[in-house]
Amino acid sequence: MTAASLGSGAVPPMPDRTPKALRAAIAQHAPQLLVDFDRHWRRDIADAYDLAPVPAFMARWWGEYAVSRDPRLEAKVHGLEDEADREPDYDRAKALIEEAGNLRRQAAKAEPGQ
Repeated sequence: MTAASLGSGAVPPMPDRTPKALRAAIAQHAPQLLVDFDRHWRRDIADAYDLAPVPAFMARWWGEYAVSRDPRLEAKVHGLEDEADREPDYDRAKALIEEAGNLRRQAAKAEPGQ
């Protein structure tokens, strides 16, 4: 999942693994996530005296950005999730959700700069 070619541009690299760098990358390359990112930050992190939730926050948003920065991957993942939602067969729906989850987990393994 490095700089795969997408139409007129490439998939932007993952930022440094800090909340500030991640927010800047989201603002620039996946602005549709920014409102939820900021709301989650304010609700769970901004006024916290305990930094224990920060790693979970970063893991969640790292994965969200890793998927959203690549329009083809985002469309594939959301397509699988939507198809699963409409699928009447439980086993098939489960397989579709597992495939989407696997794609999300793989994307979230991206390191800064990748």
